[in-house]
Amino acid sequence: MHILPRQPSDAAPARIRPLSVLPVFYDLAGRRAVVAGGTAAAAWKAELIAAAGADLHVYAQREGQCEELVRLAEREPGVSLHDREWQAGDLADAVIAVADAEGAADAERFRHAARVAGAACNVIDKPAFCDFQFGAIVNRSPAVIGISTAGAVPIIGQAIRRRIETLLPPSLAEWTALARDWREKVNERLAMGAPRRAFWERFADRAFGEAPTADADIDSMIGKDGASREGHVTFVGAGPGDAELLTLKAMRALQAADVILFDDLVSDDVLELARREARRILVGKRAGRPSCRQHEINDMMVALAKAGRRVVRLKSGDPMIFGRAGEEIEVLRSAGIGFDVVPGITAGLAMASALGISLTHRDRAKSVRFVTGHSKKGGLPDDVDWAAIADPSATTIFYMGARMAGEIAAALVARGMEPATPVAIAADLARPTERLGRTDLAGLAQALSTFDAGQAILIGVGAVFGQQMVHGTASSIYPRSSLGR
Repeated sequence: MHILPRQPSDAAPARIRPLSVLPVFYDLAGRRAVVAGGTAAAAWKAELIAAAGADLHVYAQREGQCEELVRLAEREPGVSLHDREWQAGDLADAVIAVADAEGAADAERFRHAARVAGAACNVIDKPAFCDFQFGAIVNRSPAVIGISTAGAVPIIGQAIRRRIETLLPPSLAEWTALARDWREKVNERLAMGAPRRAFWERFADRAFGEAPTADADIDSMIGKDGASREGHVTFVGAGPGDAELLTLKAMRALQAADVILFDDLVSDDVLELARREARRILVGKRAGRPSCRQHEINDMMVALAKAGRRVVRLKSGDPMIFGRAGEEIEVLRSAGIGFDVVPGITAGLAMASALGISLTHRDRAKSVRFVTGHSKKGGLPDDVDWAAIADPSATTIFYMGARMAGEIAAALVARGMEPATPVAIAADLARPTERLGRTDLAGLAQALSTFDAGQAILIGVGAVFGQQMVHGTASSIYPRSSLGR
């Protein structure tokens, strides 16, 4: 293939596509601003302007002043409320002027007065008379994020704001304030270029984690000799599979991670929410499949943390329910490595939600138990009080019990539980392949034989599962009958 050489050219593509509006951030601290009108809409704009530190003057007849406006003036010393209509002279020296005008004539009169005074003008809900617009705000001041749809679809701006709110921890405000206070000190301590940039990159990474401690200082962050940062491990519950069931704190941990050690049952949708640059390492342990050994996971976790990495140990469900988090926490404590835990929705609770059943219905159950369905050796646990588990007033959820289902049923029946006791089966909860089933204790083994052995399966035993199931996903419902008898 013949390739024609390109000729040198001074032409360059535009560095930014056309903008519907120019996003700018106005410093109003101590500067005069005017709001005309006493409505709730005017009060909200006044509250925003006051929050920016302006010397704010609000003009409205007393009978037209809403409660929010009156309370704002009482609360904020920088707000002066004048009991009269605005006049053109009131806008003198103002840098920003906002009005809630009834009609086009009033709006035009206000805009004219604002332009004569040299003030930027906004007439609420009348974009034709506006020099600027108020957008949706995410406030982590001194970090402030403004969102605009150029007035086209404000509801989308609010939806964007909600998404961003979930990603930015409230502590970001503290980190941003700390950066502002440290800036001159950092410039004095570190040379311009790579050393200074590296410091601020590390600082920015930390800003999306835990809040800074009260005694945080520059030396503790970079070390007098430039030592590397300390590592940390965060145990995160990934829930049953649906990424929308993650907590806000879990999402933030994933966004701040350097390395993610995740289990086999963690869904791709959850991993998709992680920081793009984060290294992902599968350390899954599944019965009957090739798995990482626990000591290998422990060693990897410690080594990464000692290398200064922020490690997320991502576990399906809740990390503290059959997730071996206890063993891993002991290892971290012994190594002197800091950790924290972000809870998740354990599969037993997801099962109840999927079925539309209360595990503690007061007419059917007095307690709930989460029980392992197999021992370390793989058989039926011999250190479980099976007589207590057979209590008909309790609801029991068996985790990892599919392979031992027949033995579990036999053990319970042998301790006096009725063979007709209702049983629910849930596979791949909160995933597209979710499947729900219902049978009784006598038919448990046969019902489970129709499920895919590769699915993550939970077994629920107790009177509550005799209720009508309510769910919106495709499922297979086995009739409560004498299945298998």
